[in-house]
Amino acid sequence: MLQVLCFMYDIITIGSATRDVYLESSALKVVEDKKFETGKGICVSEGSKVEVENLFFTTGGDAVNNAVTFAQQGFNTGIICKVGEDFGGEMIEQRLNDVGVSAEFIVADQIHKTAYSTVIHSPSGERSIFVYRGATSYLTDKDINLDFLRKTKWIYLTHLGQESAKLFEPILKEAKKHGVKIAFNPGSTQLEMGHKLVPFLKHVDILFLNQEEASYLTGVDFKKEDKLFEKLDDWVFGIAVMTKGPEGVIVSDGKTRWEAGIVKEPKFVDRTGAGDAFGSGFTCAIMRGLSVEDAIQLGTTNSASVLGEWGANMGVLTRQDSIDKFGKVSIIKTRLV
Repeated sequence: MLQVLCFMYDIITIGSATRDVYLESSALKVVEDKKFETGKGICVSEGSKVEVENLFFTTGGDAVNNAVTFAQQGFNTGIICKVGEDFGGEMIEQRLNDVGVSAEFIVADQIHKTAYSTVIHSPSGERSIFVYRGATSYLTDKDINLDFLRKTKWIYLTHLGQESAKLFEPILKEAKKHGVKIAFNPGSTQLEMGHKLVPFLKHVDILFLNQEEASYLTGVDFKKEDKLFEKLDDWVFGIAVMTKGPEGVIVSDGKTRWEAGIVKEPKFVDRTGAGDAFGSGFTCAIMRGLSVEDAIQLGTTNSASVLGEWGANMGVLTRQDSIDKFGKVSIIKTRLV
């Protein structure tokens, strides 16, 4: 079990850590067929040998991506995740060490391998991801001492699946007991709790959902934004954030609503990690006591910066970068009460 040090963290991220490989091949074909969940599939000929033009190895996972942003922004950052005792785990620890994230709470799994994602890019620029969850699904109460919550001001909690899901409720309750601020980006396991998740949202200071997740949780079509946010504002005592991909973001604290567009990235390479980059960038600004407008600007710029690099955390902004590096985002502010 992890032992808690006397060091005080600004924030600790909790969730997945993965080794990622990106593949580009002009041999991939996009086929339209209703049999595919999205109506389209990335295909190759069965039994064929497929040439790969580009190959990139990086790191990823929600906890890693977010931790890199917080560290790059100058915060004392820790991470709680589980990796295998293998090369993938070593590369994740190296990446975190390079940017100054503490490895004190990283757990080494002697049984399961490090989580692994294979990201396949089609000529159209779209991608599909093969995911092996591995060690990241087996973080348990035997691995961590919840006293770590006495030593941090914030936590950034992301998807906890399979065995790791059992930690969700204890972490949330213990965090509020010690006055720890909570940023929460729920994954599929937490969203599948449905209305059983709702009572926990009152403990959350910042909730991040994309529009599909917000619709799933509230039962409201994401196009009916006013009705959807009526529910979120009732459930979330802090700030609710709904990202809309290329259409921007809506943010509400129950008293004011902000609607924002995006900034144009200087180049587009890959969109993996853009959501994490927005959420962690937004949280950085709130941690500094900046306005919601500044939080939207920093999150949007951080997200655009990640889009221009291979890897889910390679392009994140540093503390020295301007939050309007790619231009000012257009924001409409509406008073609700």
